[in-house]
Amino acid sequence: MELTGIHHLTAVSARIRDNYQFYTKVMGMRLVKRSVNQDDVSAYHLFYSGDKRGVPGNDLTFFDWDIAQEHRGTRSIIRTYLRVSGHDALCWWADWLADHGIDHAGIGELDGRATLFFEDPEGQRLALIDDGGDGALHQPWERSFVPAENQIRGQGPILLSVPKLHHTDWMLTNVLNMRQVRQYAHPDEGIVHVYEMGLGGPHAELHITEQPDLPPCQMGAGGVHHVALRTPNDEEFHEWTKLITSKGIPNSGEIDRYWFRSLYFREPNGILFEIATDGPGFSVDEDAETLGEKVVLPPFLETRRAEIVANLKPID
Repeated sequence: MELTGIHHLTAVSARIRDNYQFYTKVMGMRLVKRSVNQDDVSAYHLFYSGDKRGVPGNDLTFFDWDIAQEHRGTRSIIRTYLRVSGHDALCWWADWLADHGIDHAGIGELDGRATLFFEDPEGQRLALIDDGGDGALHQPWERSFVPAENQIRGQGPILLSVPKLHHTDWMLTNVLNMRQVRQYAHPDEGIVHVYEMGLGGPHAELHITEQPDLPPCQMGAGGVHHVALRTPNDEEFHEWTKLITSKGIPNSGEIDRYWFRSLYFREPNGILFEIATDGPGFSVDEDAETLGEKVVLPPFLETRRAEIVANLKPID
């Protein structure tokens, strides 16, 4: 029983209209699901994908919360890597971001991969990496502002900061069946320890840096709420629930999000993890050609549609 990679990553935005403009028009991603936070229906939950189908492993998602800016620190997810294919694609992105007023550090090499660091307008720390064509087959979105050969191909590694590595190492290796495979020096974050899951590769890695001298992060806009890890089906999902519960790890219990099933728990340094199933998928209630064009709700919220939609901000 193994996790197969990053399912999605969920961050926080206090400027959801600007967020929508940036991720669709600058990053060229497709809004594949326009819904609400199922635990706080006053807030959008927007799912952007680098793949036209919105398949797991491609989603960068946002909660729409009126909240102060994140105070950066440890016990947090500190950078999201997104994959592109080839050095030429990174060169294109360097020019494209500069043309749109987005500062970046130029293309460098990190952990043996060409990398481009930058931030979104709310301070969400991002990077593009050359994945060398590794990972699942990408289906470009023909309506993207970004040419097909340069489009984002999905989630890359996720970088976490913890005050004590050995606690997190126990969770990753003894509970989640990951492997620590290497280390590298990060110019800003010190020594980074790489853990991989499944068959490995840039779409299936967690990168951990130990930063005991930093204060704890205070969640806010521009920060990351949680990372979700992929499991392929309901059968393995139930086994993960049994395993995590048997280890005495407090968890949410199984939650049906309609498009996938979710289990939430915190690793020992307090970072929120989710295990999510690959299915049923976003096309279970929308045509693949019109994903994300209207607000969709899981069935248990449909009776409240008028009330919920009336309280949402227009973003188009």
